[in-house]
Amino acid sequence: MSTIETLRKKLLFRSNHRGTKEMDILMGRFAEENIDSLTDNEVEDLHELLNENDPDLYNWITGKISPPAVYHHSLMEKLQKFKLK
Repeated sequence: MSTIETLRKKLLFRSNHRGTKEMDILMGRFAEENIDSLTDNEVEDLHELLNENDPDLYNWITGKISPPAVYHHSLMEKLQKFKLK
């Protein structure tokens, strides 16, 4: 198994076990539906995002607060579009 495949599996687990029910649902469903189609860079971006705390991450994804410039990337755009489903 490649390193990126291993990381995808770890991120899928971490996305489903965030600590708050809302983020478990949001991040977990996003990861379940998209983890295999993310680029290697997006997988790395997801790894970084999952190190953030749930309230900040939730506010960035829902558009309540603009994410820091470091998180202005294609993965954040996908997350923000996903939450509208």
